[in-house]
Amino acid sequence: MKFLITGGAGFIGSHLLARLLERGDEVVILDDLSTGSKKNVERFVANSKFSLIEGSMLERPLLAKVMDGVDGLFHLGAALGVKRILERPLESLITNMHGTEVVLEMAAKKKIRTFIASTSEIYGKNPVQPLTENSDRVLGSPLLVRWTYSEAKAIDESLAVIYGQSHGLPFVIGRFFNTVGPRQTGAYGMVLPGFVRSALKGEPLTVYGDGSQSRVFCHVEDAVEGMMSVYFNDKALGDVFNIGGEGEITIKALAELVIEETGSSSTIEMVPYEKAYAKGFEDTMRRIPDTSKIRALTGWKPKNSLQQIIRDVASQMKADS
Repeated sequence: MKFLITGGAGFIGSHLLARLLERGDEVVILDDLSTGSKKNVERFVANSKFSLIEGSMLERPLLAKVMDGVDGLFHLGAALGVKRILERPLESLITNMHGTEVVLEMAAKKKIRTFIASTSEIYGKNPVQPLTENSDRVLGSPLLVRWTYSEAKAIDESLAVIYGQSHGLPFVIGRFFNTVGPRQTGAYGMVLPGFVRSALKGEPLTVYGDGSQSRVFCHVEDAVEGMMSVYFNDKALGDVFNIGGEGEITIKALAELVIEETGSSSTIEMVPYEKAYAKGFEDTMRRIPDTSKIRALTGWKPKNSLQQIIRDVASQMKADS
C-alpha cells in the first residue's frame, strides 16, 4: 500500500514510518519541519519506498499532489506541546484547526481511509479517572490560552465525524496519552525527555508545583502498534480509541525514578508554576487512560515498562551526544 503521513518527520510519525516501511509499504511524508526533523528520518533516505516532501498541509496544491495515488492516510501533523501552545497560540490554533480541515476535506473526496491523531488533552481537567472514550470534557475558561489545543483537537474530531457522515470518509481516531520514547525532544514541555536529559548531564530535574500531579506514560513503539491495530481493523472505523500505557506515577516520583534508572547524581528542584509558564497556564492533576475499548476490539496492550522507556530514551540521548 501507499501511505501519506502528515507530520511524518516528527516523533510519533518517524516511528510509524519505520513500522510501515518494515511492512513493505510505500510511504510519503509531508512535514514543514517546524517541530519535526530531517534527522528523524535520514536513515530511510536511501529506501526507494520512502519520500519526504517539505511543506505545510495548509498548502492546498501541494497537499493535493502528495495525496494523489495514496491508499491510506495517517494525519499526525499538528502544533503540540503545552509550552508551544502558550508561546505561539495563534499559529498553533490555525495549524491544528485549519490544517486538519484541509486534510480531511481532500481525504473525504477520495474516500481515503484516515487515522486522525487526537490527544488526551480532549478530556481537559475531568476529575473522574480513569478516562474512557465517553468521558466528559471539562475545560477551564476559554480566556486561558492553555485550553486552545484541546478545543482545536475536539473540532478536528468533529470534522472527522461530519465528513464520515456527509462524504463517507472512512476514519478512526486515536487519543494518545503521554506518548514518550526515543527521538522525543522535550523542547515543548514534554516532561520525561527533559528529565532524562537533565539527569544525564547531572543537572537538577525541575518539578513544577508540588509534584503530586500524575500521569501514565506509553512507549512510542506501543503507541504505534495501537494505532495500527485500529487503523487496519474494519470494525474500528468511525470510532475513537484511547491509546495509553499502564501505571500511574506522580511527576515527583517520575523524577526520582529517572535519577535511579540513569544512575545520576542530579537533585530535584521544585519550581512554582507561575515561574515556569507564561500567563494562561493551568495544569491537570491526574490523567489516566482507560484502554479497555481498544484491548477488547484488537487485543492490543502496551508491552514496555516505564523503566524500559527511560532506558530507551537515555540510550538514544547518549548515542546522539
